[in-house]
Amino acid sequence: MAGTERDLVLALRAELAGIDPARDCDRAAERLGLEVDLPGRWRDATLARLAVRLARREPGEAPGTAVAFDWPNRAEHCRMAWLRGRFLSHGSLSIANGRTHLELVVAPEEAPALATWLDDAGIPPSWRIRRGRGVVTLKSAETVQLLLRRIGAGASLLELETRQVARTLRGELNRVINAESANLARTVRAAGRQLDAIAAVTADGRLAEEPPTVRAVAAARRETPEATLGELADRLAIHRSAVQRALDRIEQLAFA
Repeated sequence: MAGTERDLVLALRAELAGIDPARDCDRAAERLGLEVDLPGRWRDATLARLAVRLARREPGEAPGTAVAFDWPNRAEHCRMAWLRGRFLSHGSLSIANGRTHLELVVAPEEAPALATWLDDAGIPPSWRIRRGRGVVTLKSAETVQLLLRRIGAGASLLELETRQVARTLRGELNRVINAESANLARTVRAAGRQLDAIAAVTADGRLAEEPPTVRAVAAARRETPEATLGELADRLAIHRSAVQRALDRIEQLAFA
């Protein structure tokens, strides 16, 4: 990721870690979510500070003790607090090159259950086993944003969404510009070919023998070589198809 993208992810994690749950049950749930079995994770200063703060407010088992979370029987706010802890301790987020990718790396036996719980919450993931670990993945920007919003992200998520919208708009604008450029190039090539044909049939007198519509279209094309077929049709007050037939007729005469 670029530096700005990495800074945004760090800011988002700091924002989530800074949430102070008001309910005792949410603090307990988030502590369970923070349970870590990945080497080195407790060296993360943000996680360590969060664990200490939650322990002060909610004495009991220390984070790191494996205690199962009873998802089916917990309230929605407890589930989201647990997911927040899970994301902070086991999650990674990538937003490089306009692609949003969130992973939760957990014990292999937890992965299918976690995927089912997320799906039940309306946040459908995929999961697999990778190098002996369970990996639960969200690849859709919409589902990633939904998860982050529901676990408490605010200002950082808004900045992420703003960047993604801007990136989408830039992409759409580039597609429109490229399409217009291609259309203009085709129009210029066609107009050049038509002008050559008009010059050829004018020089040998065959244009004068054509119907008035063909002669009028030829004259309009000579006067406005940059005009589109629609613009020629508007100028002559005839259908676009009539303009196309007239120009096709001139080319057939010239290049047959």
